[in-house]
Amino acid sequence: MDIRPFVIAVPDQQLAELKTRLQATRWPAAFAGDQDNGGWDYGADIDFVRNLSQVWQETFDWRAREAQLNLLPQYHALINGLNIHFIHQPGTGPAPLPLVLTHGWPGSFAEMERLVPLLADPGRLGGNPDDAFHVVAPSLPGYGFSDAPQAPGMGSRQIAALWAELMDGLGYARFGAQGGDIGAGVSTWLGFDYPEQVLGLHLNYIPGSYRPPLGEGEPLQTVEEADFLKRAAAWTEEEGGYGHLQGTRPQTLAYGLSDSPVGLAAWIAEKFRAWTDLGGQGVSPDALLTNIALYWFTNTIGSSVRLYRENQRQPVHFAPGQRVRPPLSVAVFPRELPMPPRSWVERVYDVRRWTLMPRGGHFAAMEEPELLAADIRAAFRPLREPR
Repeated sequence: MDIRPFVIAVPDQQLAELKTRLQATRWPAAFAGDQDNGGWDYGADIDFVRNLSQVWQETFDWRAREAQLNLLPQYHALINGLNIHFIHQPGTGPAPLPLVLTHGWPGSFAEMERLVPLLADPGRLGGNPDDAFHVVAPSLPGYGFSDAPQAPGMGSRQIAALWAELMDGLGYARFGAQGGDIGAGVSTWLGFDYPEQVLGLHLNYIPGSYRPPLGEGEPLQTVEEADFLKRAAAWTEEEGGYGHLQGTRPQTLAYGLSDSPVGLAAWIAEKFRAWTDLGGQGVSPDALLTNIALYWFTNTIGSSVRLYRENQRQPVHFAPGQRVRPPLSVAVFPRELPMPPRSWVERVYDVRRWTLMPRGGHFAAMEEPELLAADIRAAFRPLREPR
């Protein structure tokens, strides 16, 4: 496998162009004094977005953030014609366990910035060196510094195949997989399609399209499961417009978000506010703008939302008798999107551990990296080879 070191180096011209575009923003009208839901009832609050744009122009230091990200060892690997960007942080401990971390949308590999050292070198940060991992954190195809697919058909299941090849190319014959959001779907397909390679799964989200087999020969639906399906449908009705658009007409959306940094910021920031604990306060402005800037500088918002279309065509559905064989641990964060009950997940997965977390939301690796790292360590502890 062709693997080359990678260093982030955004050209000065792109920084200057971004500032010009931010200064030239044409702002939309908004209802005067609209205080429903703190001004967010019709979408991203205009005062919030104006302030975010001002911070982006005047105080956000991309070069400082770029330098911090470059402290993480990054690479490109050529896999099936695509240059895939990834962090590869070897673990420090007596027997580190290989682990692939997969982000989602509207996240990026930068979600893992604080999580990676907690997993790779726990001894240095107050943990047990026996819990160390060799951490691999790729950027999804069409996200950040990974190439975008040039033809339809690259959904989460095909991405799982890329990850299996990447881990094999790095010399990891057996490994664990962890993910949330789209990363939960990629990790699920890894476990389903490569059970001899994947020794265990840890998810902090159950894929939204997940459906176990139902009907004759299957357990009857419980009251708790029926309640979950109602809650999920209600959430989709109220909050799921972005997903329907990205899953049906992603290209149309891409024109506006690729041309306007403020439009891009509003589209992404709304999700961070809605899906995190503490109304978005658990993610710092620097972390939020770093994530948004990665989409802007790489011009990947269009290719990123296209993955919704691909996954809509290949949902995480299972037929009677199909099982995800590797043992699964689930961390349930209280401000996560609707999560199913354990019984619903156990219809297909081999659930070994189900942890109700005390705080945090959809972007757990950014909001609560210490809590997430501790649960990942605990989940994989019994799966490690005895020494």
